[in-house]
Amino acid sequence: MSGQLKAAQSGQPSKSPGAGASRAAGCDGGGSDELMGTAERRGELWVEEPAGRRRMPDPVRTAAVRAVLIVALTLMQAVIAFLCTVADSWLAFPMVLSSVGSTVVATWGVLDVWVTRQVWNQRNGVVSAPNSSARQLRRERRQARRQARAQGRPAPERIRRRGRAGQLTHT
Repeated sequence: MSGQLKAAQSGQPSKSPGAGASRAAGCDGGGSDELMGTAERRGELWVEEPAGRRRMPDPVRTAAVRAVLIVALTLMQAVIAFLCTVADSWLAFPMVLSSVGSTVVATWGVLDVWVTRQVWNQRNGVVSAPNSSARQLRRERRQARRQARAQGRPAPERIRRRGRAGQLTHT
């Protein structure tokens, strides 16, 4: 018998070259755990991965959630209006009118996200832009922090020199 066959029957890995080719290709029926390298993490149900993008600021996220909900309701209302129109129901005309109104509200919601994002970026975001008000706000906050720290500690005493000038040690 060859060395690979003996190793396969005994359950020990073979040391001959090319023996691991079928294992690397996933042909031994090991499943995706061995291919992905997650066999040792089998007990974990959720693995955190670093986010590709930064989290949206709270006001922008709130406006975005509101806009998504409004748009979803508007789309549902439009579908119901279409179905009522096809069914020749008396509810079709009021639904079409309310769908038009909902479309205006949904447009406002999406524009609200855009405007909120622009305002947040101008106030808190990019400092390098010359016309950004974030630069002035940060300068004011920095000065307020410095003043609060200065008021919170006693006045520093002058450091007196002891000994000869230029002396590096105390001996």
